[in-house]
Amino acid sequence: MRELKNEELKQMIKAKGFKLTKQRISVVLVLEQCEGEHLTAEEIYERVKQESPEIGLATVYRTIQLLLDLKIIDRLNLDDGCVRYELDNLDNTHHHHHLVCEQCGTIYEVKDDLLDTIEQQVQRDYKFEITNHILKFYGVCEQCNQK
Repeated sequence: MRELKNEELKQMIKAKGFKLTKQRISVVLVLEQCEGEHLTAEEIYERVKQESPEIGLATVYRTIQLLLDLKIIDRLNLDDGCVRYELDNLDNTHHHHHLVCEQCGTIYEVKDDLLDTIEQQVQRDYKFEITNHILKFYGVCEQCNQK
């Protein structure tokens, strides 16, 4: 069994009073290894099962729910009929943005938070404290445009 590299993740799970089980480690490892892939629960299950064939889909779902509750992972709805998951940015900054190609379905991540100025204006004008936002751009990717 490989070791979970991110010490912060280990401590977050233990600090909330949960054991760091093989199944939990396996799910987090898959999400670490597949960063940027935005996996569904079933895709996570298929990848975890390769290393831990005894694991059941229900265990993966329970582990995903626990990791969501602990704010270790995020749930994404990219309007494709699937719920997807990715590791949370643990530094308490905003989430990154996504570009969704309407032709091939490829999802690209925009790493920079480009909404700082807009957020500041909204907070100032509406006296509204923004804690986060979600932004998705829909369009056609470069590869599909070239076809």
